[in-house]
Amino acid sequence: MARLVFLGTPEIAVPALEALVSAGHDVVLVVSRPDARRGRGRALTPSPVKAAATELGIEVTDDLARVSGSGAELGVVVAYGRLIPTPLLEQVPMVNIHFSLLPRWRGAAPLERAILAGDEVTGVCLMAVAPELDTGGIYASATTPVGDKSLDVLRSELAILGAQLLISSLREGLASLGEPRDQVGDVTYAAKIRPEEMEIDVHATAAEALRTVRLGRAFTSIGGRRLRILEAVLTERATGGALAGTLNGVTLALGEGAIDLEVVQPESRAAMAAEDWRRGLGGGLVSLGRTEPPAGSGT
Repeated sequence: MARLVFLGTPEIAVPALEALVSAGHDVVLVVSRPDARRGRGRALTPSPVKAAATELGIEVTDDLARVSGSGAELGVVVAYGRLIPTPLLEQVPMVNIHFSLLPRWRGAAPLERAILAGDEVTGVCLMAVAPELDTGGIYASATTPVGDKSLDVLRSELAILGAQLLISSLREGLASLGEPRDQVGDVTYAAKIRPEEMEIDVHATAAEALRTVRLGRAFTSIGGRRLRILEAVLTERATGGALAGTLNGVTLALGEGAIDLEVVQPESRAAMAAEDWRRGLGGGLVSLGRTEPPAGSGT
């Protein structure tokens, strides 16, 4: 079994850390981002990886420089959130679990971009960490269909898949990794999702709108106030030629097709069934979002 350091921060990295310990690897140090202020009280809160490491009795630090003196044979990186300096990579080789099928979706938001782009398949890669972002060779990969999974469901599924891939790849220690293969294919970049990208484009297709909803932060507006759309489904209900952005009952007409709202959250209120929220507005048609066509659309 290998003597390891583990670098990670969010919840998606926790299954890999727990799997390494369960498999008998000697995790001598965990490096995670510093405690952050979260919640209404703005209290300092440890990252999910730090909390898991503490529960496992593993020493935790936010000082990346301590890796060089840890005596580790290998570093395992999962959504750590920082580039690893080249001098440190020269001292301790590192592998990374990346949540895409590289070279598609290098960067910060691979799962979100896969969903928004309508990718049919995504997956995880176990890769060598290189100085440039997500450019290292691939040791192993595993795939899964995207389907209509939400971001939360896909993230949980790939966290487990990545942990399994890591353990199987290290089954005989470092020697079982072998030599990584070069990345092959067209490179695409997964830029961080901007807040404005979460606004439903009422001139989009129904399929495109639902992809935004599946990220969990979709919103539109009504009367100048924000309305979050938490759950929605494709519908075959006729919209009667209604303008894009028109809500008839809970059916929202779009540029092509329509969706039925199922769960919404009005501004400053709790989440509720869309039908209950709609009844509170009374009858008739309601306009949501920006109903004017996008600039340059020619419509």
